Amino acid sequence: MPKLKTSKTAKKRIKVTSSGLLMRRRATRAHKLSIKSGARKREFTKEFVLNNTETKKIKKLIGV
Repeated sequence: MPKLKTSKTAKKRIKVTSSGLLMRRRATRAHKLSIKSGARKREFTKEFVLNNTETKKIKKLIGV
């Protein structure tokens, strides 16, 4: 059985917690920030837990 190649971009963007959950950054924080309210912008800084359907696929990409 050959080794699986890990996706380096996914590995850099997604962190695995000690309990095995996958955390990622929220989108829409890059541009047009003057339109968005302060509360909304602060909400984007928090990390977001991936749901179960994506978890299987991404764990395979990362090699966990």
